[in-house]
Amino acid sequence: MNHRTALDPETLTPSARRILITAAALFYDNGIAAVGVDRIAADSGVTKRTLYNRFGSKETLVATYLLERDRRWRALVERRVHRSARATERLLAPFEALGEWTVQHPRGCAFVNALAELPDPAHPAHRVIIEEKQWLRALFEQAAEEAGAERPDLLAARLYFVHEGALTAQATAPDLDAVEIATDLAHLLVRTAV
Repeated sequence: MNHRTALDPETLTPSARRILITAAALFYDNGIAAVGVDRIAADSGVTKRTLYNRFGSKETLVATYLLERDRRWRALVERRVHRSARATERLLAPFEALGEWTVQHPRGCAFVNALAELPDPAHPAHRVIIEEKQWLRALFEQAAEEAGAERPDLLAARLYFVHEGALTAQATAPDLDAVEIATDLAHLLVRTAV
């Protein structure tokens, strides 16, 4: 059986959840191509057959890993957004969340890392990656509209680029505090546009 989409992480069996947790750590730390199903199965304490019975393919496991990560990231950002009383604070909420997120995830953006390894738009993980990025841009644009920005689309694009740049710089320039620099830039952009 070869699944072509991600599985719902909320509905996984305990052994599938263990496989997913193991695979997530291995994929993020080592790269998707560098980690085979034999290692994932062994490190998860299951057989390769169990892995395939639960996920159908490595492609589905990768897509499910990214979907689960996307859900955790969105939940963190949305908690920050909902705590923010003013629209300008909601514009900056993803940067606050990024500071918390990157402490546990120092290798940059898992979605960008995965996209570099999975350029085929037919791969089930590709859709998950693109949807996560589109969601973030839409969140910025909605908050920019609520804040009364003259060009909410432009402000959203600028905030998105600064946010994504922070994720890349975190991995490529560890001597810089990329999140702090990006947050300072975001504050400046918001003050200028709103």
